[in-house]
Amino acid sequence: MVLGGMMSYLDATIVNVGISTLGGEFDASLSTIEWVTTGYLLAVALAIPIAGWALVRFGAKRMWLLGLTLFLAGSALCAVAWNADSLIAFRVLQGLGGGMVDPIMMTVVATAAGPQRMGRVMGLISIPITLGPVVGPIVGGLILDHLSWEWMFLVNVPFALAAIVAALRVLPPDPPRGSDPVPLDGLGVALLCPGFAAIVFGLSRAGANGFGSAEVVVGLALGVVLFAGYTAHALRTRQPLVDVRLFSSRGFSASVATMFLLGGGLFSLLFLLPLYYQQVHGHSVLESGLLLAPLGFGTLIGMPVAGNLADKFGAKRLVPTGALLIGAGALVFTQSDAGSSQVLLTIAQLAAGFGMGLVGAPTMGSVYRTVPGEAVAGATGAVFILNQIGASLGIAVVALILTGGGSHHAPTTGTFGNAFWWPVAAAVVVFVAGLLLPGRPQPVPAAPAPEPVADPA
Repeated sequence: MVLGGMMSYLDATIVNVGISTLGGEFDASLSTIEWVTTGYLLAVALAIPIAGWALVRFGAKRMWLLGLTLFLAGSALCAVAWNADSLIAFRVLQGLGGGMVDPIMMTVVATAAGPQRMGRVMGLISIPITLGPVVGPIVGGLILDHLSWEWMFLVNVPFALAAIVAALRVLPPDPPRGSDPVPLDGLGVALLCPGFAAIVFGLSRAGANGFGSAEVVVGLALGVVLFAGYTAHALRTRQPLVDVRLFSSRGFSASVATMFLLGGGLFSLLFLLPLYYQQVHGHSVLESGLLLAPLGFGTLIGMPVAGNLADKFGAKRLVPTGALLIGAGALVFTQSDAGSSQVLLTIAQLAAGFGMGLVGAPTMGSVYRTVPGEAVAGATGAVFILNQIGASLGIAVVALILTGGGSHHAPTTGTFGNAFWWPVAAAVVVFVAGLLLPGRPQPVPAAPAPEPVADPA
């Protein structure tokens, strides 16, 4: 499952670094070729809310294999695209598969882990979510330096095939379908899926056009109205697509809010750092991707460490500590310029990456410890929806800061310093939210020993 989850996150950032290459290949304008990314994000937004219901209705193994197959087919078709329109269409297919893969991965593993092993398992399963976007620019830079653009998509094929073979051999078969299948919340789908997509679309346009542009205002307003309509509907429905009543739990709300802010902080750093190294320090695309490695290495260490510690000490101690490390790392970049020591910047990235590990795994564990077993699928949908919105918001905000709110086209050293204050601010709020997370997990009481049976003799 980690293999399948890594694939979708890796692909997203590989394609992001190749947008200008694709524009030149298909002789398409930037506004057109940007839909290679936007179309994928909108497809993910449509698929995520439905994934939880489909898993319960049709079975985890079936839906996992379907998601992997859609992603595999979309990747292969992208590599044979003949123009920008066909590439965008195939990216939508790929996004539908990617939007199913990650929520199903989280739901299945969380259900199998149980409360007492939740931290350790989340430490492992959260690796692709944070490491994939960091490794993507490195792989993308290597591909664009040495291979043709088609390999940005073909690189997914062996991973997808291996994940499918592993799933067929290892995942347990789905139980027989019950006589009383879970009904699809049709009205919920009609409200939540387009509402989520509208907000993601508005935020994806806000980075370039500003929050005051017509398409951004309409997208965000439509999304908010549909979300409000869905909330009112879900409170009156016995089996909603995503149960908003889960947010009545303080621990669950704090956990989801932390994942929202982590998405905004992580993806804004992944957006800022390559541009910073290219435009302030003059590095190539590949060199900038390689300079991101300390961030990923710190996360790779932090996730399993935090997962093991979370089962002993709880998220309430680890998350605020991680938030301080993230904030301190980003703070270094607010004061940096072309003459800053690379050693200092590397240490700052290691600290921020380790901090993300301390935040991510314990918070995901807290999400699942605060909901009953039957609500795991819906809780996963809520986490991924808000994490994706947080990521889109973070990128939009820092993109606007880089251009001085639209006052100039190219970022400057000063605007880069201003933009790095956004992840610092997100870390401060994560610190506060972390204090509201559950503490040390309570041990499961041992079953009482059976009464001795008297000897009738």
